[in-house]
Amino acid sequence: MAEEATAFEPDWLSPPGDTIADVLEERGWSQAEFAQRIGYTTKHVHQLIRGKATISEDTALHLERVLGGTARLWLQREAEYQEAFARRVVQFAGRPSEVLHLSHDQDKNATACGIFIHCQTGPGTRRSTGGRVE
Repeated sequence: MAEEATAFEPDWLSPPGDTIADVLEERGWSQAEFAQRIGYTTKHVHQLIRGKATISEDTALHLERVLGGTARLWLQREAEYQEAFARRVVQFAGRPSEVLHLSHDQDKNATACGIFIHCQTGPGTRRSTGGRVE
């Protein structure tokens, strides 16, 4: 009897910056060295790694040139992360239309991603929720 394949749906978030950080570690490159190679500021590289800056088409082409993989791979990685992040927002906040502002930040050890959501819950009222995803 054939078994049905089940879709893998992790309960954690991993921004594309995790992959960038892994490659840098494997190559023994610092963020400053990588910034110089890719032509970005160290601050921008730091934001990419922490998931605070998104991977645009231009960035994907730079990543392809410096780190390898295809631009499509980097864009797909970003798209999958953004989708998972949006799903997590809905899980914590309810309806997407309620979400006024959202942010995400990883801890310094890159083991968890915190999601902070500011919502409109009624006329003139707001609430903030936070979730920690491990």
